[in-house]
Amino acid sequence: MTLEQLKKEHELIDLFCNLAEIPSPSLHEEKVAEWIKDYCKNNNMECKLDDYGNVKIDIPATDSTKEPLLLSAHMDVIGDDSPVKTYLDESGNIHAEGRTLGADDKAGVANALLFAKEIANSDTKHGGLECVFTRDEESGMSGIRHVNFKDIKSKYILVCDSDTLGQLETAGASYTLAEIEVKSHKGGHSGIDIGDKTRANAAKLIADLISQLPQGSFFEENGKVVTSCNLGGIKAGNIKVTNIINPEAAVSYSIRSSSRKKEEELKAQMVSIVENFAQTHKDLAKVSIKFEEHLPPFEKVEDEFIPILFETAAKKAGVVPDITTFHAGAETHIYANETNSKGEKFVPYLVGLATVCNMHTADEYLDYKSILKGHELLKEIFKAFNS
Repeated sequence: MTLEQLKKEHELIDLFCNLAEIPSPSLHEEKVAEWIKDYCKNNNMECKLDDYGNVKIDIPATDSTKEPLLLSAHMDVIGDDSPVKTYLDESGNIHAEGRTLGADDKAGVANALLFAKEIANSDTKHGGLECVFTRDEESGMSGIRHVNFKDIKSKYILVCDSDTLGQLETAGASYTLAEIEVKSHKGGHSGIDIGDKTRANAAKLIADLISQLPQGSFFEENGKVVTSCNLGGIKAGNIKVTNIINPEAAVSYSIRSSSRKKEEELKAQMVSIVENFAQTHKDLAKVSIKFEEHLPPFEKVEDEFIPILFETAAKKAGVVPDITTFHAGAETHIYANETNSKGEKFVPYLVGLATVCNMHTADEYLDYKSILKGHELLKEIFKAFNS
């Protein structure tokens, strides 16, 4: 079967390829947003762009006793604005010729968009469906940060951005940058001043400090890393210049945690180590540490409604459910720390509606059968949600 035949047979494949073939690197998603807007206009759906260029679709409730559900995905992809030509390989995988396919997250957008069309043009009894398609998820998450959350009625959110069919990820790690600086009171010449006990090489001091700081997994639960600390980079002098007693040195760490409590415990331990080191070496150098949160944690909630519903829906759709957590970031993290139009805290989940392999590379591909099966899963989830 050719890709053209597949597109004629399956509207979802045609929709995905249409979206994938519109280049949309981060902050250049305008053409995709306009395409979606036209698609909605032609298919009886209310659609609007916010002031930042994010897309919002509202399908009104047909049963006021039921709750609305929000589907979210991002329109930007890793890659440039060069042409995208999709093709099907012999194994039934969809690729792009010589570049990234952009299935992250055009697969999520396509699945949500077709589903919205189906619901908008059916007599299904439901509490309403909302879709949000954001800009700039890949480079800075500025799109989701500019969403008007008070315009959203839903409490439960499915962020359709996991790379494996059947995944439901219930928690995700924060990202906090930790920076430590050592500034010696005196630097100097590596020959003339080397015997001066009032001078200290900041490079050596920071090496000693690093040896005391945590590295790797800090806390695990049920075999999964919850909180971690990773040494990023060390800066001290010039590797080719050895005749200096380095007066300054710095080191950076990434802290990731899906538990705010455990992250604070890790930070407190790091602060204690740095302060003790600073006190011990106060006559030689000044030592400081600072933290900068770039992404808040997506913490697991006690509410088991969606995970239980998902497991049942997945089995009905013939999909193996994988309910897990992930040690990275996504738009779930922003939603999890915001509230809707009713003042309710959002309950988001990262869901996999397709299997995308070699993501963000020229070898990226989408298993076409997985996205079709993902659409069946989405239908079963919505049916169960409104039962």
